[in-house]
Amino acid sequence: MADSLPSINFGFEDLRDRMARFTDRFDNFIAKGRRRVLEERNQFRINVAELQEEQRAKKRDIETLGQKSSSHAQTVSKEAAEKEEMNAAIASITQQRDVRAQHRDRMRSEIVATQKQISQKVTAQQLHAKALDAQARFNGPELDFWETYLCMRIEGAGVADRLKFVFTHVDERDWDREAWFELDTAGSDYRVVLVKPKIESETFGRCVERLNENRELGLFLKCMREAFVGGIK
Repeated sequence: MADSLPSINFGFEDLRDRMARFTDRFDNFIAKGRRRVLEERNQFRINVAELQEEQRAKKRDIETLGQKSSSHAQTVSKEAAEKEEMNAAIASITQQRDVRAQHRDRMRSEIVATQKQISQKVTAQQLHAKALDAQARFNGPELDFWETYLCMRIEGAGVADRLKFVFTHVDERDWDREAWFELDTAGSDYRVVLVKPKIESETFGRCVERLNENRELGLFLKCMREAFVGGIK
């Protein structure tokens, strides 16, 4: 099988350095991106919950003030028979009404400011997502190198924190035949969750075990390709 593949000399030392740098960037990018997005998303949810609770509390205050205002109006009506007391009650209620109106206007302004803060945070999250997408496109040239070297391509698996690696030139009877696996990167240790065509779990299990020990993605991909070639034979 090895004799039928094209012979390509990339320079072993340079290739090993590039593999190590790419693996470090790949791991750091996934770990930092996932941790940063999770922290910011949790903080955002906490902030939104706090703002919503403040809004509910202020709404209750407004309702309480409305009830007090109604109670004062009933008191004034009952005391209408006595002119002096009625005038004193009107003056008192007028003053309280002005204070409550100011307080109500202030709370309305605070509600508007809170809604603006929520909108700004949503916009910041959207900008952050665009930044992550731009960083992923920046890593494109490195991915092209691995695709060429290992006759491989990387695809999305349709599930968060999961990548699909597709190999060709693994069957000397049919170079176009594809073999692929999906790698779950959600946890602290990576896992191979799907493999096609099927190969012995012990075979690719050793590859995954080494990946979690040394985090060298290049060696892991090479190991998986060899596992496919051996399994198809």
